[in-house]
Amino acid sequence: MAVAKRDNASSFVIVNPATGDEVATWPGHSASEVGAILDDVGAAQRAWQAQPFAERSKYLRAIASELRKETAGLAKLMALEMGKPVRQGEAEIRKCADNCDFYAEHAESFLADERLTIEGALVRYQPLGTVLAVMPWNFPFWQVLRCAGPVLMAGNAMVLKHASNVMGSAVEIERVMERAGLPENVFRTLRISSGQVEAAIRHPAVSAVTLTGSEAAGRAVSGVAGSELKPCVLELGGSDPFIVLEDADVDEAAEVGAWARNQNAGQSCIAAKRFIVADEVYDAFVGKLAGHVKALRVGDPLDPETQMGPLARRDLRDALHDQVVRSIAAGARVLVGGEVPDGPGAFYPPTILSGVVPGVPAFDEETFGPVAALVRVASDAEAVAMANHNRFGLGASVWTKDRARADRVASGIDSGMVFVNSMTRSDSRLPFGGIKASGFGRELWVQGIRSFLNVKTVCLG
Repeated sequence: MAVAKRDNASSFVIVNPATGDEVATWPGHSASEVGAILDDVGAAQRAWQAQPFAERSKYLRAIASELRKETAGLAKLMALEMGKPVRQGEAEIRKCADNCDFYAEHAESFLADERLTIEGALVRYQPLGTVLAVMPWNFPFWQVLRCAGPVLMAGNAMVLKHASNVMGSAVEIERVMERAGLPENVFRTLRISSGQVEAAIRHPAVSAVTLTGSEAAGRAVSGVAGSELKPCVLELGGSDPFIVLEDADVDEAAEVGAWARNQNAGQSCIAAKRFIVADEVYDAFVGKLAGHVKALRVGDPLDPETQMGPLARRDLRDALHDQVVRSIAAGARVLVGGEVPDGPGAFYPPTILSGVVPGVPAFDEETFGPVAALVRVASDAEAVAMANHNRFGLGASVWTKDRARADRVASGIDSGMVFVNSMTRSDSRLPFGGIKASGFGRELWVQGIRSFLNVKTVCLG
């Protein structure tokens, strides 16, 4: 449908990545509309902050209930907007609901006053105000709710700038909040383009910023936030190593590794990307990994049996294939996949590249799609060195039956998270975030809810 533009408002055309068909068009907010929304949210936050934890928790539990009631419909929306298979979408919605319940239960204890050793002194945690969340398309609900749960329970308000290709999900998140009875303007969605983000950050009502996205986006957003002296949390790209040592359970490592690389069509910051494998088990691991990858069911994301759908957009698919082509030119070999399929949509086959070393794009760059890069190593020390030979530092996975050895290797890896004998994951009960070019700050667990608070020292004498 045609959309009349107002001020500098954009319109957002949503394209089904499985078919290439347009499914919706959303009108954007103009600069004046954005300013009015932010003013309203800033005013609403003051009343929200005054609500006791017990009252806020009722709203969070109501949001969780609404999400669970609407799981199937929300999963279908994600499938249509960015190609996530419906079964994975349903799991995502359930995870969002669980996160709301988690913070509804634990926020008060996480933010209780802390008595210090000096008599009469304590630390008190108080909200900063309104948090602007700039979120990506790959987990359209989880990225938002994993932030919104702790932000709202802490007494902050939140405004969402979502990715342009999941604007329907952005609008639906706000509607979920409304149906749950959340007070008006405590959570709002801004239908704005990337070019409008700077003005939103600089608006006086915005107190802090959180972004999940690319390294380039993180540098741009943090630069503006820094110039305004507004705190931010950045969860950026990753090139997570998946290290398989010679005493690992190769069967399990290969099975989990295939899923760790290809879940959500490989479009995850914490997906396993570089498979660093000991010489002694390299051939066995590669054979088993290839078998699991070839068995993945790729197809229509609306089909409950589909395990992997298309990439979210054709331009993203083309950029991924360019990385594969450049990697081959740099010496990598294709073991599985590696060719753009015929037909509509943004599909790309699960792909395995061998002969990957530093200097090959699949090693040096983040591959945001179903491309596994194989790296052969001769020792634990070389495995750690290869893991660290990258500008990212988000997550890592280490496979070995020796617990002490696992701890030594994990301690040597430059990353925010290391998982032993399991795939890297996000969980409300674990701090989440990275170092180096993967960003700074933490989400989830205690650290997540304290990210946007005034840590106030009070000395009562």
